[in-house]
Amino acid sequence: MMLNYIIFVSNNIIRFNEIKMKKILYILFILLVNISLSQEFISGKVLFNDNGIDFPVEGVNVYWLKTDKGTITNSSGEFKIQKLNNVSSLVFSYIGFKMDTIDIADKKFISHYLTFSDDNELDEVTVTKKRKTLQRTYLLPQNIVKISEEELLKAACCNLSESFQTNPSVDVNHNDAITGTKQIEMLGLKSPYILITEENIPMVRGASQTFGLGFTPGTWIESIQVTKGMGSVTNGFESIVGQINTEIKKPFSDIPFFVNLFNGFDGRVEANAHVKSTLSEKIHTTSFIHYNERKKANDKNGDKFLDKPIQDQLNLLSKWQYTDLTKGIVSFLNIRYLEDNKRIGSIDFNEKIDLSKFWGGEILTNRFDSSFKVGYVNPNIPYQTLGFQLAYNFHDQESYYGLNDYNISQKSLFVNLIYNSIISNIKNKIKAGLNFSSDSYDEYVFKSNIERTDRSLGGFFEYSFDNFNDFNLVFGLRYDIHNNIGSFFTPRLHFRYLFNENFSIKGSAGTGRKIANIFAENQSIFLSNRINMNKSFNNNLYGVDPEKATNLGFSLDHKLFVFGGQGNLIFDYYNTTFDNRVIIDFETPGEFNFYNSKLGKSKSNSFQAEFLFSKNNWNITVAYKKYDVKSYYNSGLKEKPLQPRNILFFNYGIESNKINDKNWKFDITYNRLGKQRLVRNPRDNFELVDPHFSINSQITRVFSSKFEVYLGGENINNFKQEDPIIMANNPFDPMFDASIVHGSIFGSTYYMGLRFKILN
Repeated sequence: MMLNYIIFVSNNIIRFNEIKMKKILYILFILLVNISLSQEFISGKVLFNDNGIDFPVEGVNVYWLKTDKGTITNSSGEFKIQKLNNVSSLVFSYIGFKMDTIDIADKKFISHYLTFSDDNELDEVTVTKKRKTLQRTYLLPQNIVKISEEELLKAACCNLSESFQTNPSVDVNHNDAITGTKQIEMLGLKSPYILITEENIPMVRGASQTFGLGFTPGTWIESIQVTKGMGSVTNGFESIVGQINTEIKKPFSDIPFFVNLFNGFDGRVEANAHVKSTLSEKIHTTSFIHYNERKKANDKNGDKFLDKPIQDQLNLLSKWQYTDLTKGIVSFLNIRYLEDNKRIGSIDFNEKIDLSKFWGGEILTNRFDSSFKVGYVNPNIPYQTLGFQLAYNFHDQESYYGLNDYNISQKSLFVNLIYNSIISNIKNKIKAGLNFSSDSYDEYVFKSNIERTDRSLGGFFEYSFDNFNDFNLVFGLRYDIHNNIGSFFTPRLHFRYLFNENFSIKGSAGTGRKIANIFAENQSIFLSNRINMNKSFNNNLYGVDPEKATNLGFSLDHKLFVFGGQGNLIFDYYNTTFDNRVIIDFETPGEFNFYNSKLGKSKSNSFQAEFLFSKNNWNITVAYKKYDVKSYYNSGLKEKPLQPRNILFFNYGIESNKINDKNWKFDITYNRLGKQRLVRNPRDNFELVDPHFSINSQITRVFSSKFEVYLGGENINNFKQEDPIIMANNPFDPMFDASIVHGSIFGSTYYMGLRFKILN
């Protein structure tokens, strides 16, 4: 029996792959629905087989013989066409392939394979279509942006926190003036309100919130999917403003060898490599290694503090893949270990001398991750699938910031079971499942031990409708039993309506819950001598109630064909409302407090207008974002501090034509941050920060399909926040504070590197 699908089951069972990315793009799975019960339509899928692997083909013309009634295949190669009386032959037409005519007879589903046309073979002529490095979903109701590996290479990103600098989907800011850590935000809210997953398994959460984004090397990433608004019920109840899911390169489709060497002029050096091994026809494995270090002490602003920490990191991953298409099984096993060490603070600090003489600190992190995933498709009933996920991780951080000790360890277990099927016909799909999660925390903070365990058992059901024309929706309902929150429902709704082939609207709504990990998520607290005014911080859940939020949003997308190219004009608006927002209050100098907002509902309003245009070998992205983020403090309604009121983003990229696999690539990004509110402090006598901007750029020379070098710069306009550390000259003063950062403190930085591949 010929299988015309490949499966991999994770929290999201269906993933689509693309033929035009050549052979280096892998197929994890394509779930091909073979049965349609409709009496009025013929459905099917168009594929291309390359070395035993089936690729869906987008844009194939499918029409009834000797008529003008037809359709085209979507991004997953699927089509649906209304039956005609007295016509029984379908024609399949696609440039570069043979035109085929198929007699459908009484068939309700057609699976058709394209073959190359000998007539279309021209001497030394190759016609290709360059796929966008940023792809937006048009067929799904969720507002998803896919960031490809090619897009990640534009900034030579070294880790996940640096992966969003060349696109406007996520905001990236500096967390503080000492640790060198970058934080991400979506829809005006920080990363704890974003579900961050790796291959749809929760990854950056709890103890890893502050530094965890720096633990995923950029060269390991195959793609990133950014979902705005409420996520699917299948991924838990914590996704409030969106989800960021990273996909790591898969052994089956990975190249045999890859190495990336990076050298930053600030003293940072980095080496990445991964090696693929094929043990049998069904078993493949890839070994990943990452190492980076910075030994150089930088102090560009002369405040006697390190601009960036002295650090080293070792990151190892062993990834295994088993594939048996005859039995409909694909499975993955991941084992990972990380060791990350940072030294921060005064240039003259030495951990072997009296800690009260010079302000300094160390952040020592060890982490172990393991996961197992298996997907199964019933060969006899291909629209029925079953997926299972099991993950365990251990995170341990020992640190001190000046005279403040902070240690935290977290043990996490995640189990997920997902079932997919249809109701009556392929227009109506269902997804149901159960998942269990357990997180055990052990913290030492302000000379107190805090222990907590969160356990949750959740069940979910999701219904999807698609009329294969102009409307589809996804409705999900989730019910969780949590030992610290109680029992609760979290409904989610997503829809898409196509006004015409060039104009569509998407909408979403839902609720989410979250337990605040006060200190793990806000370690900038320890970068000051502020006094903790909350006297019940060592009680269960730190003495605050879990947060409850509602998110509503919509997105308008209009395709444009102007100036000989293709563009998109996109408008997004999202509103997030909290019933009991947890406030981290820095409003009084020398003090901090945290509590649930009781005076009213806190809100975050986010508006974004984005224009994308591409023509030939160049593309531009222009985006304007406006935020209105306010919360009720004990002292009244206030703007979120250090939140730009507006952001202007511009990116331009161009590639030269390839000659013998050689070409140039150039990319430049402009990012302007508008006014930001400052918390009251002894350094600044003004309430608002003036707007400022930064410019990043990179140029790459491709010498062949195997070798390339790159040179780039960040913040090349050399903007620097003046005196980012309050009382840097007296770090043991009660007013010392390194947490109030609204821009770059490093000035300009430059880097260079090379990439080498063995393709076969």
